[in-house]
Amino acid sequence: MPLPAVKAKLLEGQRGLVVGIANDQSIAWGCARAFRALGAELAITYLNDKAKPHVEPLARELEAPILMPLNVSVEGQLEAVFDRISTEWGELDFVVHSIASAPKDTLRGRVTDAPREGFLATMDVSCWSFIRMAHLAEPLMKRGGSLFTMTYYGSQMVVENYNIMGVAKAALESAVRYLAAELGPKGIRVHAISPGPLATRAASGIAEFDELLAKAKVRAPSRELVTIDDVGMATAFLAHDAARRITGSVLYVDGGYNIID
Repeated sequence: MPLPAVKAKLLEGQRGLVVGIANDQSIAWGCARAFRALGAELAITYLNDKAKPHVEPLARELEAPILMPLNVSVEGQLEAVFDRISTEWGELDFVVHSIASAPKDTLRGRVTDAPREGFLATMDVSCWSFIRMAHLAEPLMKRGGSLFTMTYYGSQMVVENYNIMGVAKAALESAVRYLAAELGPKGIRVHAISPGPLATRAASGIAEFDELLAKAKVRAPSRELVTIDDVGMATAFLAHDAARRITGSVLYVDGGYNIID
């Protein structure tokens, strides 16, 4: 699959970390492709040894000089990634956080019945890991930078079967606002990107997701589902100096679906 066609290397000279590529259908892959097409240099992570064969060829396609394992639930792995970036690059311009997880029984069950362990596991991966990445990225963003995370409409409205993930995404969006306020004086911008429904591996864990996709296609003003490249290009735009006065908000990339009752 060729990189998106662009007319200028608007992000040439920027270096960034992209977390969350599982395969070529991942939102993180769409973001990585867009950043690379615009000239940025990338560090890429993969979840574990099982995931590596799927991600390694994509990292080669992106000419990524850094490819490392990262399971944010494993003590020390996140710090190891940032240590290597610090050693090899010495600085960082952007981070894309595109990971979320919930134990299946917690995700499929009512929020009312969420076990403590399931709730904490969901929040750890889906929200706290972004806060931790911001903490580790801050000293490397010496000239300012951008932090991105992925959210969903289910953070604001009750979406059937989204359940505990809606709670986690609401917390994540709040974290974006607080991080933006705290890091803004250093020129670090923080963004939540809210794509419309996409047929990704992560989304497959949500019950009746095909019905949600069909509904979005029919009801969105654009009458089309968004693609990972749509999300990637919108995200990459926010890393450019042209967007230097935008921070702390949620950008919907969903064909307008969020405005429809």
